[in-house]
Amino acid sequence: MAEHADHAGHPESAGHAENTGGTGNTGHSESADHPAYPVGLRLHGRRTVVIGGGQVAQRRLPQLIATGAVITLVSPSATPSVEAMADAGEIRWERRRYRDGDLADTWYALVASSDTAANDAASAEAERTRTWCVRADDAEAATAWTPATGRSENVTVAVLTTTSQGRDPRHSAAIRDAIVEGLRDGTLAAPHHRNHTPGVALVGGGPGDPDLITVRGRRLLAEADVVIADRLGPRDLLDELPPHVEVIDAAKIPYGRFMAQEAINQALIEHAKAGKSVVRLKGGDPFVFGRGMEEAQALAAEGIPCTVVPGISSTISVPGAAGIPVTHRGVAHEFTVVSGHVAPEDPRSLVDWAAIARLRGTLVLLMAVDKIGAIAAALIAHGKDPATPVALVQEGTTAAQRRVDATLADVGERAVAEDVRPPAVIVIGEVVAVGPDSAPQPADPSAE
Repeated sequence: MAEHADHAGHPESAGHAENTGGTGNTGHSESADHPAYPVGLRLHGRRTVVIGGGQVAQRRLPQLIATGAVITLVSPSATPSVEAMADAGEIRWERRRYRDGDLADTWYALVASSDTAANDAASAEAERTRTWCVRADDAEAATAWTPATGRSENVTVAVLTTTSQGRDPRHSAAIRDAIVEGLRDGTLAAPHHRNHTPGVALVGGGPGDPDLITVRGRRLLAEADVVIADRLGPRDLLDELPPHVEVIDAAKIPYGRFMAQEAINQALIEHAKAGKSVVRLKGGDPFVFGRGMEEAQALAAEGIPCTVVPGISSTISVPGAAGIPVTHRGVAHEFTVVSGHVAPEDPRSLVDWAAIARLRGTLVLLMAVDKIGAIAAALIAHGKDPATPVALVQEGTTAAQRRVDATLADVGERAVAEDVRPPAVIVIGEVVAVGPDSAPQPADPSAE
């Protein structure tokens, strides 16, 4: 069973496949006419022996432990991780070298020590006792192969090269990775056999780049019957949806046509009650100025199951994409996120701008493009230095991203002169001047 997954990423295993075939020491080898027979071993409660406590054992033991096998490790030494498994009672460790008889009553053996003679002897015992044996150091002296495995939801993917001509662990691992990634992100699916789960998923789509949605969010999109999408969600993902998926535009375009929140709530409820899987695709994170909790409350009132899938918030990702860290050692120990959709002088404002002006860290503003002049004036009036650096990042993480730099004193004028439009994230603070080319800060023992 060639340990393709491990060999693909570990140079110490180069040139070997962990038990890539053969029938023990009988001299027979795998051929194109006699491929390996794939099978899943059910080892729960059954004796399994591992010879050697090095890196191969460290990689393979967690999966063996997960099967519920009764595992005995035979090795005079072990890596710290393997030793921790023994200390936790997950395996029994006999601190000695292999000796004949160690594989008695064993269902499955992993031979992976650095002692070639001991490995040969253990492999020979496995052949005599008809024990399926994986061999780490000699591809032709084993009776089993380990496939490259991966998991997605309740599916295990195992990729096994079947002939001596195709025995390339990196190739097997690459195929496995492609399949697992497709299952996770929804690009590989079996729509006629998928589980149909009525209900609503509030999915944070991230800052705009379709590659920045979470794996879970993308998978739920691929399984949806109905998608109710915001303007700020990753629109490119909608092109990937199958033709039968109904897409409802819930765009709330500033100062233009919009779908009232009550109408969005009602659409979610009606489609879910019709037995459909509904995805509410939102920009950023559903609970960061996304009114996600209002939708969750409306669904709960109707007894409709609701799943919340967090998203990458633009408050951090967009500044990062523009080369601005919201915190930086020796510069900012905190950052504050504020909605700027209501002007400071508006009686509806819930923001204590005087307190915000006294903060020494980074200020991140969302939905504030048209109010930035008034906000800057309020901050200055409450004591903020007019020379404080400001950056406006429009269409962050997308191909249309652009950055406009200013100071608190002139940001209102700059935003108008440069025709900055929403969506844009505004960053205020000394971190705006920090970049790859700036001088490193002196050591700060209080920083993480």
